Amino acid sequence: MNLTELKAWEIADGLRNKDFSCEDITKEYFKNIKATDDEINAYISTMEDEATKKAKEVDQKFVNREELSEIAGVPISIKDNISVKNVGMTCGSKMLENYVSPYDATLISKIKNSDGIILGKVNLDEFAMGQSTRTSYFGVTKNPLDLTRVSGGSSGGSAASVASREAAISIGTDTGGSVRQPSSFCGVVGVKPTYGSISRFGVTSMANTFDQAGVVARDVRDAITMLNIIEGRDEKDATSVGNSCLKSEFNFKGDLEENLKGVKFAIPSAFLDMDIDPIVKGEFEKAIEVLKSNGAIVESYKIDSLKYLIETYNILVNGEISSNMSRFDSVRFGHRTQREFSNIEEMYKMSRGEGFGNEVKRRIMIGTHILSLDYAKDYYEKAQKVRGLIIKEMNDLYNSFDIMLCPTAPCLSLKIDSEMSLTEMYQSDLYTIPANMIGAPSISLPMPIGENGLSVGIEFTANRFKDKDLLNAALGFERSLQK
Repeated sequence: MNLTELKAWEIADGLRNKDFSCEDITKEYFKNIKATDDEINAYISTMEDEATKKAKEVDQKFVNREELSEIAGVPISIKDNISVKNVGMTCGSKMLENYVSPYDATLISKIKNSDGIILGKVNLDEFAMGQSTRTSYFGVTKNPLDLTRVSGGSSGGSAASVASREAAISIGTDTGGSVRQPSSFCGVVGVKPTYGSISRFGVTSMANTFDQAGVVARDVRDAITMLNIIEGRDEKDATSVGNSCLKSEFNFKGDLEENLKGVKFAIPSAFLDMDIDPIVKGEFEKAIEVLKSNGAIVESYKIDSLKYLIETYNILVNGEISSNMSRFDSVRFGHRTQREFSNIEEMYKMSRGEGFGNEVKRRIMIGTHILSLDYAKDYYEKAQKVRGLIIKEMNDLYNSFDIMLCPTAPCLSLKIDSEMSLTEMYQSDLYTIPANMIGAPSISLPMPIGENGLSVGIEFTANRFKDKDLLNAALGFERSLQK
């Protein structure tokens, strides 16, 4: 039996049946990491000693017949912009290359208290700014399905670690699709719950009103199990409200018709008019037929405001980025230049110039320009109004439909050495951004791998706090693809 091929819920069943030990599982995962990660580059740092120690403790708890959670003994990777106490947190940047977190993020405390086994920290675009991990100071993470292609971003390390069997589950963050897009490229499940479901305390902010931790997993059941563990209100994060929907009863093994029959899916007509990759379009058409054959209703729906989506998102996100990045001043922590400087302003400029990569610098400059006195009203305030319009029109959609349906990304995973303009790069998030714009739950589900060996993801997005409806439909779609 290859233990790394088991899904997280199968690992949990095997541990309870004493088919193998937690230490056995942990050793197999580290064996696989050592064998494959030099090529894939999913991990920035590993925690073998800590994980092995924890595995032995969990095995003893099983011997003592203690009541354990559904993720007890499950190997997990963590995106390296989430704090794990006494472990480095680089955010994929030279700026934090030597930073060690002094505390656990709230979601990490919940994983530890539930006896999950944290294997290490995985790669990302620098400060989560990018769609391919090519902006990471630690190099690009390759796609396990095709090592000449990117794994996606910014949570590329999370998706690659699950797809390559270097982790059973991974925790990522999603600001405009950063969990769902790499999951689509790597052929795994990626889910972002309703904004506020999971505490952001200990998660490095990119854009506070958009950021939400999410889960990458082998199947929907694993994702649900992990979301159940890490959701919850937190007094340390004023934006966290928790989400009881993630603790609901889910139809893991029931009749498909219970999940999909009568569910109304809307495809924004603006998405139908886009020029997308022919393979992606073909897989999307197959997905529509699968849904219809299982009793779902699929119709197009016009949302005029979506034509302003990319511009609105980038104005708002870059404005928030410029503010968030100001904390990295090289005084309290972060990279400090070794060159001579005559005053503190010179030290700031030299240190930040050396510590940040080009994409981070670009977004800081754009955001600072947008928020400057002369432009804030013309750009940032107007973008906030357009965001309100998008929210209103999306709410209108959900008055008539249950779920918004589209491909997760308009293209296949890019070649590592391919050229993409900044405009093309930002537009690649078009399908994933709406969920973050309105704070809605969204999931990317992989279609069966095609003859080209690449993956296409299908995205479901429900209204806020309709996570249960979203995930039950996702379970039904996933099972329908396995028939």
